[in-house]
Amino acid sequence: QVQLAESGGGLVQAGDSLRLSCAASGRTFRRYTMGWFRQAPGKEREFVAAINWSSGNTYYSNSVKGRFTISRDSAKNTVYLQMNSLKPEDTAVYYCAANPSGSSWEDWGQGTQVTVSS
Repeated sequence: QVQLAESGGGLVQAGDSLRLSCAASGRTFRRYTMGWFRQAPGKEREFVAAINWSSGNTYYSNSVKGRFTISRDSAKNTVYLQMNSLKPEDTAVYYCAANPSGSSWEDWGQGTQVTVSS
């Protein structure tokens, strides 16, 4: 099992930037895919971005491509989500998740709130 702890959320204005962090512990992550998801009020949780820990390959949803960047720091066991040009529709609770097998997201953090005002 992997323990995940998100941080960095907050209240910002449209057009601002924010960086989320996800500190991971409990296992080695070289074979993991790490991801970010978000859930807005009244909506289902949706995929935002993912990164393969060993290769560094990244994946993004169309709604954030070109604005958000996912990265990882192997020395710190931390995954980041740099969010630029934020929009009110980016308002949500953002969750970090770990996929150890390539088939399912098994471990989740507690979430961090991001609110973007217009």
